[in-house]
Amino acid sequence: MKFVDEARIVVRAGHGGSGSSSFRREKFEPKGGPDGGDGGKGGDVILVGNEGLNTLIDFRHKKNFEAQRGVSGRGRQMYGKQGDDLIIKVPVGTEVYDLEMDIKVGDITEHNQTLIAAAGGKGGLGNMHFKSSRNRAPQQFTPGEEGQIRQLRLELKVLADVGLLGFPNAGKSTYVDAVSHAKPKIADYPFTTLYPALGVVSIDSETSFVVADIPGIIEGAAEGAGLGIQFLKHLQRTGLLLHMVELPAYEGMADPVEQFKALEIELEKFSNELQGKERWLVFTKSDLMTKDTVKEKVKEYVKELKWKNPVFIISSIARTGLNDLNQHIADYLSTSDEDIWN
Repeated sequence: MKFVDEARIVVRAGHGGSGSSSFRREKFEPKGGPDGGDGGKGGDVILVGNEGLNTLIDFRHKKNFEAQRGVSGRGRQMYGKQGDDLIIKVPVGTEVYDLEMDIKVGDITEHNQTLIAAAGGKGGLGNMHFKSSRNRAPQQFTPGEEGQIRQLRLELKVLADVGLLGFPNAGKSTYVDAVSHAKPKIADYPFTTLYPALGVVSIDSETSFVVADIPGIIEGAAEGAGLGIQFLKHLQRTGLLLHMVELPAYEGMADPVEQFKALEIELEKFSNELQGKERWLVFTKSDLMTKDTVKEKVKEYVKELKWKNPVFIISSIARTGLNDLNQHIADYLSTSDEDIWN
């Protein structure tokens, strides 16, 4: 399924039903008064979070949504029926923006959470409300109010505890495949990952966390190069970032320090908030070098980077270092006071 993380739609709430102008006309009530009922309220357009959805692709072709009108009032003080609400299911993690007002309407972060995207119009008043000592036979009534019309932008940001950051072929997808039941596409060419993938990592029967893999980032991403910059926003909701760097096992491979610095620049251009998140350095593909060489190289890189945060060395293929990394992640998440959904 093609991943779509942004959509624009138009929602129209139902028009309120008109009030009624009516008078009692009964055999034994020669002076029967006004009895026009009120119109029914128009239906709302309501967005509902659904954890079974992971894309906004349903909104690619259907972009206009309209709730039902309210029914007009009738005589004998009969109120019109309220219009049915229109329920629209969206993935959990969807942010909603009003395009005309340029404001954020809401954020759907839980299953079955609701958000009124457009409010239905109020029903009109029947003439029974206008009776007075001076006007015993009022003919006036009010029409129903128009339902709210909104142009909305839906933006999906995946909800995960841990986000993976790195250049293409840094080993992010291989890590997700090794530690979870997720099966991201893995190959030896850049941009294998074309959309975010989520995996659940279980430490024990009571402890687990969700990890998000996004397309790799390259230099110039902030100016539109590559694929990953359009998905960096997904990392804004995570509580921890793993900055994965491929160890250079062969001559001619990119220098880890230079790759790290280049990605730092892209992060800073994209978001100061993202650049300032808790981040750990993870060196990958350690199985392609001897243990002594790995230790020597990593020590050299860390010193050159002046890195102060935790450092880990893993091989997802050989499955070394994974348990240690995952346990540290679980411990950090369990003690962190950061609200990862903000």
